[in-house]
Amino acid sequence: MYHAIVRRRVAGLFADLSAGNYETALAGMAPRFEHIFSGTHALGGTRHSTAAMRAWFERLYRLSPDLNFTIKHIAVSGWPADTTVTIEWRDTATLADGSPYVNDGVHVVRMKWGKVVSLHAYLDTEIYAEACRRLAANGFPEAVAPPIED
Repeated sequence: MYHAIVRRRVAGLFADLSAGNYETALAGMAPRFEHIFSGTHALGGTRHSTAAMRAWFERLYRLSPDLNFTIKHIAVSGWPADTTVTIEWRDTATLADGSPYVNDGVHVVRMKWGKVVSLHAYLDTEIYAEACRRLAANGFPEAVAPPIED
């Protein structure tokens, strides 16, 4: 039953993200967490605070305003004191310059008592880095800004 509840909450969270509502994700973070988005591009790096995470989401949605996730699979293991959730997804967007974007990936999330303590995104970061270079070449300098980290 617990795993079904977590799967339903995670599916709802990704639906919120697809609607541009990242506040739900922020509310689900523990006071101290680790968010890792690999790669050397504007969204790369590691964040540990709600302020840095909010700035990261704001940049994400400026660069890809209609970001949409399609969930392929959600796996949950563990119990409330130590839960691991693996989400396989495809994201699509029309980037800020009008070009299409598609990537497949996985989030591995660790939770303690319903709050995210670790979130690591695994995706083809070269696809995202190339999208950032294309955005920068088309007049969006934020696409090649330094990562938001703390």
